[in-house]
Amino acid sequence: MDINQLIQTIAIYSLPVLFAITLHEAAHGYVARHFGDMTAYAQGRVSLNPVRHIDLVGTIAVPLVILLVSGGKFLFGWAKPVPVNYSALRRPRPHMAWVAAAGPGANLIMALGWAVLLKLAVLLPVSEYSEPMGRMAEAGVRVNLIFMFLNLLPILPLDGGRILASLLPGRMAWQYARLEPWGLPLLLILLATNVLDAVLTPLMVFSAALIHQFVLL
Repeated sequence: MDINQLIQTIAIYSLPVLFAITLHEAAHGYVARHFGDMTAYAQGRVSLNPVRHIDLVGTIAVPLVILLVSGGKFLFGWAKPVPVNYSALRRPRPHMAWVAAAGPGANLIMALGWAVLLKLAVLLPVSEYSEPMGRMAEAGVRVNLIFMFLNLLPILPLDGGRILASLLPGRMAWQYARLEPWGLPLLLILLATNVLDAVLTPLMVFSAALIHQFVLL
């Protein structure tokens, strides 16, 4: 990838990545507040302002490096984790499932929003504005779908793991929660062995096909 392609890739993906990660975290805080936990709200984390959620390494450096190394096929990153006080939730187990699901849900909503923008870019006459808008919208769809499907994997500390832990019976949930320290190493192994790619690619292809049909309507 030459320097011009590098600059274009950063310009196109920067906003989609920034909002995909930070609004994902804000959604956790918003739903936690809804169910009685004011921790994130008290720290100013229930906000649409990305600055409140940015982690310089996880939100900016790591996603861009992975994006460039993988040629846009994979993306991973994180924002400052939103603090959630499990015991402050009115019904901790079921409400924690909703708090965890809020992040991927926000990514789904953003993916649909970028799809609408992509359709608008297709409908507009080709110009110096519509083409970059369309490429950024495509990136926004892709980024948010990757984050949604990745976070829904049933591996702690990912959101899918939190959801599963909240749905399991008490003793099984406790035993499952003990596996959390092994979650990140497991995720890295799955990434290094291309197992993660084999799992996510069919989901991405199917979702992209649905969105493509929407854009062409």
